[in-house]
Amino acid sequence: MKPLLLTTCSAVILFIGYQGALVHSLTFGQEKKSAEQKTNESINGVRKAAEQGNAEAQFNLGFMYAHGQGVPQDYAEAVRWYSKAAEQGDAESQCNLGLMYAEGHGVPQDYAEAARWYRKAAEQGLAGAQYNLGLIYYEGHGVPQDYAEAVRWYRKAAEQGDAESQYNLGVMYAEGQGVSQDYAEAVRWYRKAAELGDADAQLNLGVMYRQGQGVPQDYAEAVRWYRKAAEQGNADSQCELGLMYAEGHGVPQDYVEAHMWLNLAASRANGDLQQRSATGRDLVARLMTAKQIAEAQSLAREWKPKNKVNVLAGK
Repeated sequence: MKPLLLTTCSAVILFIGYQGALVHSLTFGQEKKSAEQKTNESINGVRKAAEQGNAEAQFNLGFMYAHGQGVPQDYAEAVRWYSKAAEQGDAESQCNLGLMYAEGHGVPQDYAEAARWYRKAAEQGLAGAQYNLGLIYYEGHGVPQDYAEAVRWYRKAAEQGDAESQYNLGVMYAEGQGVSQDYAEAVRWYRKAAELGDADAQLNLGVMYRQGQGVPQDYAEAVRWYRKAAEQGNADSQCELGLMYAEGHGVPQDYVEAHMWLNLAASRANGDLQQRSATGRDLVARLMTAKQIAEAQSLAREWKPKNKVNVLAGK
């Protein structure tokens, strides 16, 4: 039977979210007490240390207020404590203070001020701040838009193993933004992020293999990366994987698998992707028996996403 000719679903995309730092680990006391007592004493201990000028405690107290952990959520209080630690040079507090300004939490939104604090943390080598500063330059928020500067900061974070920066750097190379277009470099950075379990990087790496950009065209390898992202619930990859099964590219043609993945994509997507996935599913359904359709629908109902997998760690 002639393979179905369906339109590809995927597009190269860019991260738009900012990164925040994680809370430090502090321990106060070793006694066996109730969870509530321990929580209250821990909060009191953090507050006392923060009031005495301990930057780590100031960061933790800021984080607790920002996320409502052990205290009522209060962005203004979060900003106050982050500011105290940031003024002492704590890089994670500087990064999170920048995030508060970028999002307008506890302070009026001010991208220029966000960029100022991101830069302080980025210059200390904090990968999350380097990523955020790269994104600020990419979007031109608070600074003149400058793709080359975005690339510079993404690269610094990417070289520290930050998957989102590796992914964005791959996009910059694929699109020729701030660097000469170089599909082989795009593939290299997508692969690094994909091996850390980043679903969007896995999707884009699959696209590169399907299209033969930066690597020899290899449908089986495209399927391998699409599957990793699809199993995490990435709708674009689910659509792509469904099309590969429908067309018999990189896998034996299998309409049941095609219908299942396209159906999953249609149920998770919005807009054009939802429409394309649903259209592909319905085209495949015309070639299936009622029994096959029922089987595919059952598989879709039973499907559950897998956790993000670090390929290098094998977890």
